[in-house]
Amino acid sequence: MKRIAQTIRLLPERREEYLALHSAVWPEVEAALLRAQIRNYSIFLHGDALFAYFEYHGEDFEADIAALEADPETQEWWKLTDPCQEPWPDRGDARQWTELTEIWHLSPPGDTATP
Repeated sequence: MKRIAQTIRLLPERREEYLALHSAVWPEVEAALLRAQIRNYSIFLHGDALFAYFEYHGEDFEADIAALEADPETQEWWKLTDPCQEPWPDRGDARQWTELTEIWHLSPPGDTATP
């Protein structure tokens, strides 16, 4: 399992729109995320900063993300959510969100997983 953390800015003038969209995420988008082996996906808000966390449980992250990005319903969803966001300037080659580097993780006793 791979843990992913990401961040992006929320445009203050689009805040209510973004929150309304996420109060009723389309079932087709949720299904596409599950097909891409994404689990335990959460988005948190602090001021105008969004923080996302999810777990990837598949075997080929790049292929599963490519399939998610090609999904027509997900593309339509992003047409609504992307204009509400402002990427950080250091996002590199990421589509929208900046991926964060994991620097520490507390595992349950006996778990040998590492970042």
